[in-house]
Amino acid sequence: MTKVFIDGSAGTTGLRIADRLAERKDISLLTLPENLRKDTDARRQMINSSDITFLCLPDDAAREAVRLCENEHTKIIDASTAHRTEAGWRYGLPELSPAHREAVRNGKRVAVPGCHASGFCVLVYPLVQKGILPADYPIAAHSVTGYSGGGKSMIADYSAENRPKGLDSPGQYALNANHKHLKEMTAVCGLKQKPLFNPIVADFYSGMVVSVPLYVSYLNGFGGIKELHEFFCEYYKDEKLITVLPFHEKGTESGFLYANELAGKDSMQIIVCGNDERALVAARFDNLGKGASGAAVQCMNIMLGIEETTGLSL
Repeated sequence: MTKVFIDGSAGTTGLRIADRLAERKDISLLTLPENLRKDTDARRQMINSSDITFLCLPDDAAREAVRLCENEHTKIIDASTAHRTEAGWRYGLPELSPAHREAVRNGKRVAVPGCHASGFCVLVYPLVQKGILPADYPIAAHSVTGYSGGGKSMIADYSAENRPKGLDSPGQYALNANHKHLKEMTAVCGLKQKPLFNPIVADFYSGMVVSVPLYVSYLNGFGGIKELHEFFCEYYKDEKLITVLPFHEKGTESGFLYANELAGKDSMQIIVCGNDERALVAARFDNLGKGASGAAVQCMNIMLGIEETTGLSL
């Protein structure tokens, strides 16, 4: 039986991971009493007693937790931003390529992608790596997400009885053109410059859509929108957690693309719509599912050599 410790189990990501593992017979979940949850010595003991430790912590605390690990046998899956582009860490998005899946399978240190980055990378990485989209293309990306992605403080803000009126409407943020996911989005996809990224939080708990508009004429070897759709169908045809929806120029849901359709799920949908001049490619998923906890559990399953969808909600 695999011994698992969740460091940061009280946060939204940690709680969802614990929920996914609760009914599993192959997992023994190591826990700390509430009064020892932030005790360094108690955490060190749990980390080194585990086969796998999930880090659901702020970046600095995640770095500290890695330093506490002294057992060569213990594998670490980090859901923070701290190690996603660090040397020696594997990027936990196995669908990107066979090499990515094999790296996760054999890795001892795996970094779970950011939620926005997950959607961006599944769309952009294949196009760049296959030479279809130039690496210096000035990519713009938009992302609409539920407020649970902001953690406990944002959840409290949106749940407050007398909350500010502005929270009734979508709010664009990262207005300084910097966002903590940009580093991995750029590095993982092999881009020569950071994308223009517009994240938006809205008044729903979980779910998100990351979309990238593209001029079809800039895509090498493609004559139209349907060829772009066929490319994604072929690229992800064997994946169990990613589904490419049938092509329709207007997208889905009678011309709308709702961000909360996969709330509570650990899967992802890719949507290709538009026309032969201007295309929109989009990824829809749950920011707490394939964008965080579901991805972490999927990576654990791969590292354990078992069916990667075990315990996930599809």
